[in-house]
Amino acid sequence: MRICNGLLLTMEEARFERGYVDFENGRITAFGAMQDAPAYAGETLDAQGGYILPGLIDAHTHIGISEEGLRWEGEDCNETTSPVTPDVRAVDGFHPFDTAIPKARRAGVTTAAVAPGSTNPIGGQIAAIKLYGTDVEAMTLKAPCAIKFALGENPKRNYGQAKGREPMTRMGTAAVIRRTLARAQRYLAEKEAGKDVYEPDMEALLPLLRRDIPAHFHAHRADDILTAVRLAREFDLRYSILHATDASRIVSLLAREQMIPIVGPSMGPAGKPETVGGSFATAGLLRRAGMQVAITTDHDVTPLWLLPAFAGMCVREGLAHEEALRAITLYAARAMGVEERVGSIRPGKDADLVVFSGDPFHYLTRATAVFIDGRRVE
Repeated sequence: MRICNGLLLTMEEARFERGYVDFENGRITAFGAMQDAPAYAGETLDAQGGYILPGLIDAHTHIGISEEGLRWEGEDCNETTSPVTPDVRAVDGFHPFDTAIPKARRAGVTTAAVAPGSTNPIGGQIAAIKLYGTDVEAMTLKAPCAIKFALGENPKRNYGQAKGREPMTRMGTAAVIRRTLARAQRYLAEKEAGKDVYEPDMEALLPLLRRDIPAHFHAHRADDILTAVRLAREFDLRYSILHATDASRIVSLLAREQMIPIVGPSMGPAGKPETVGGSFATAGLLRRAGMQVAITTDHDVTPLWLLPAFAGMCVREGLAHEEALRAITLYAARAMGVEERVGSIRPGKDADLVVFSGDPFHYLTRATAVFIDGRRVE
C-alpha cells in the first residue's frame, strides 16, 4: 500500500513537504518525495496535504491494567501484598478490551508502555504493547521492555502509612531497592558460576543487571530523581526517570546523564504535594539542555487519547515542534528499547503509521487513518 500527498515527517532526518510511504506485509518498504516516487499499481491513500507520521507512542501508561469505567474489578495495576514484586508482569493483567484502547487509537496512538503501578519500590515488568487485537501475546511488541521502580510519596503512603511496615521513609524505599538489587547481583554470580538455582523474582531482574532492558524510576521530587540516579550508577543500570516533575531544579545535573526522561502528566490539579510543580515547560528545558525527552499522559491519571494535546502544550511552553513529535514517537520508542521496530519511518520498520488532517497539535485535527503492522485499524 502507498500513503501519498502529505507532509511526511519520518522523525529521523528526512522531511518531505509532499511525500509518500510504501508498505507491505506489515513493514515499511520505501518513502520519499512525491516527485521521486516510482510508478505504483497498488492500493493508495491520499493524505490530501495532511501529516504522515509514525504511530504515536506513550512510554508510560497503565492502559489495559487500570481499566476505564471500572472499579476494583478492572484495577490490576498494583500488587500491594509486597513492596518487592519484580516478577509481576503487566501482560498477565492486560485486558485488550479496555474501552480506553480504541479512544487512544483514534487519536493516533499505536503503541504504549504498560506498566505496573507506583505503589511498590520494585513494581514489576513493563510491556510495550500495540493497541490493536484480542490476544495480548500477539499485541506485545516487547516484554519486558523495562522494570518499574518507585520512589517518593507512593511507597511511603501505601506501606508505611497504610500498613505500618517498611518502607516508611524515603530512606527505607531506597534501602529496599538496594538490598534487592544486591541480592540479584549475588544470584547472577551464582548462575554464571554454573549453580543450579531458580528464583522467579531474581530471574526477572537479570535482564536489568545485564543492561538488556532499563529501569524506569517513578520520581517526581528533585531529591527522589537524584536517588534514582544514584541507584542507577551504583548498580550500572540503564534507566529513565518517569514524571520528572521537579527536574527543572536540577537540569544541569541531569544533562550529564545518558537517559531519556519521560515527562508528565502536566495537566490538571496536583494530586499530591510532590506534583505541585508540574509544568509543560519541563520538557523544553530538558531538551534544550541536550537531553532527548519523551512525554507521557500516565494513563489513567490522564487519558491516553490526550497525548497529542500534551505534546502541543509543551510546544506552547517552549519545546520545538518536531522535537515534541519525536517525544511521542522516536524518543519514546528509545526509552522503551523498541526503536528498531517503531517510532520512525524507515524501510524495514513496522508499518505503524498515522495520517492526520492537519497539525497533530491543533485541537481541530483528526487522525484520518491509523495503521498498525500495515493493517488499517481506524
